[in-house]
Amino acid sequence: MDNNFVTLTIDNQKVNVKQGTTILQAAKQVGIDIPTLCFLKDINEVGDCRMCIVEVEGRRGFATSCIQAVEEGMVVHTNTPNVLEARHVILDLILSNHHRDCLTCTRNGNCELQRLAMKFNILDIEFKGEMSEHKIDDLSPSIVRDFNKCILCRRCVAACKNVQEIGAIDCINRGFESCISTVGDHSLKDVNCTNCGQCIEACPTGALHEKETIDDVWIKLKDPNTYVIAQTAPAVRVALGEEFGMKIGTNVTGKMVTALKRIGFDKVFDTNTGADFTIMEEANEFIERFTNNQNLPMITSCSPGWVKYIEMNYPELLPHLSTCKSPHQMLGSLLKTYYANKKGIDPEKIYVVSIMPCIAKKFERQRSEMKNDGLYDVDNVITTRELSRMIKQANIEFKKLEDNTFDNPMGEATGAAAIFGTTGGVMEAALRTAQDILTGKDLEKIEFEEVRGGDGIKKATVKIAEKDIKVVAASGLANAKRILEEIKSGVADYQFVEIMACPGGCVMGGGQPIKNSKLRSEIDVRKLRAEALYSIDEKSTIRKSHENPVVKKIYDEYLEKPGSYRAEKLLHTTYHKREKYKEI
Repeated sequence: MDNNFVTLTIDNQKVNVKQGTTILQAAKQVGIDIPTLCFLKDINEVGDCRMCIVEVEGRRGFATSCIQAVEEGMVVHTNTPNVLEARHVILDLILSNHHRDCLTCTRNGNCELQRLAMKFNILDIEFKGEMSEHKIDDLSPSIVRDFNKCILCRRCVAACKNVQEIGAIDCINRGFESCISTVGDHSLKDVNCTNCGQCIEACPTGALHEKETIDDVWIKLKDPNTYVIAQTAPAVRVALGEEFGMKIGTNVTGKMVTALKRIGFDKVFDTNTGADFTIMEEANEFIERFTNNQNLPMITSCSPGWVKYIEMNYPELLPHLSTCKSPHQMLGSLLKTYYANKKGIDPEKIYVVSIMPCIAKKFERQRSEMKNDGLYDVDNVITTRELSRMIKQANIEFKKLEDNTFDNPMGEATGAAAIFGTTGGVMEAALRTAQDILTGKDLEKIEFEEVRGGDGIKKATVKIAEKDIKVVAASGLANAKRILEEIKSGVADYQFVEIMACPGGCVMGGGQPIKNSKLRSEIDVRKLRAEALYSIDEKSTIRKSHENPVVKKIYDEYLEKPGSYRAEKLLHTTYHKREKYKEI
């Protein structure tokens, strides 16, 4: 007998599992589904909601299966009349204090509470009485907080506090007055929220969602005097299909472009082209810093949630940040200068819409530093989810669309740009260009496996031009904190650091399709989306940013060279210390 394993019986089925396994996990191994609501694998395993209760023979009361470890000889029943009745009562109590405007809720059809209500055939609410009334916090540029739809599962709290180690939200008050809020019950806009959106991805209902701005886009699309341009980030194309029932990680670039053109955008460009410009500027900046041993390590600045984090928490380390704007901001800047001049369009009539996997981009685009000659580089940011809603509003059958291509000239990009959407991708793309510049050769080694994978922190030493360059790629703000503490204390010896706010990178951004807790516990969503981006890179004819002919042409005609006066003016930015909490 193996002492590391336990044999038990669940609904008359023998199960042999490792010690320490929970009843919930054991049941899943034999195809028995136990409903959950507050449970989120590896993030929120606290047993608060009690939806996962089961009966164990020989014990009084119910066992909470998501936290109860199995024992040798245990006999478990998951669907007795007592269990079913108790779950029904729990659901009734939750729904009795929940705003049930499901038809107009952004999570309609993708709400875990709604799914359970349907599963348990909840047709009426038995417990009727006073309902809590809370103000809706919609002051943040990125996140709307509607506690009237909150079920106190605390999944958002766990994502913010345990995964990101921010702690912008928590449970306040007691009893009937308990709610999830911020310090002093202030708006998310006025506290230490980084706008990463991981709380939205964790939320099972519509209590948290992005600040939707698609109505503004529709208004501009109807205006004949406005030239509306769409640009799409790399991570969007490998996730958008999920909103239409396609497999996770399906590359829908061609259908996405077709849909955007049918919606009515005047031009559809690729943010990947902007990413190639980012690499040109960033690689040049790194080489200059590395050669002169100044402000090392250089840290990437593509992730706006990460940038806000360092501004609030480590302002003394801001000189380490690359001064490069993020790809969509660079492309927006070029669209209102180079492109506008080429096409003879008044820049004031150009309306740039960035379609992003990230809700922090909504915050980034309205930063005062993201202006040129009084005009914002980007006028609107919508998420992958918002784009799917626009496609549905336009009554477009997405899966039946033919493939189309991006418009020129800002639709040509390299494989290096595609991998921007996953952790380690920005660094790998930059190293491809940096090594060619430093060696003066077109090197065949372009894949840096050392910085790939799903680990939160990936450290490596790469040799370029006979020099060792120590690099690290970190995703998730908790991991960013660990790297910054190493730099601050002087124990780090890195030269180049990539940081992304969201665990796994942009493929897991706060604006991506939301997966329910059950699916997230069974499938590695990050891996599937990332593999799709690496596949795009592998199939690309050109895989180095500095070999993009469009990039070469625009430097020759307009920017002159990376780091030139005009490049600095249009493609670079500044940062400043930001207070965590505003005085109110």
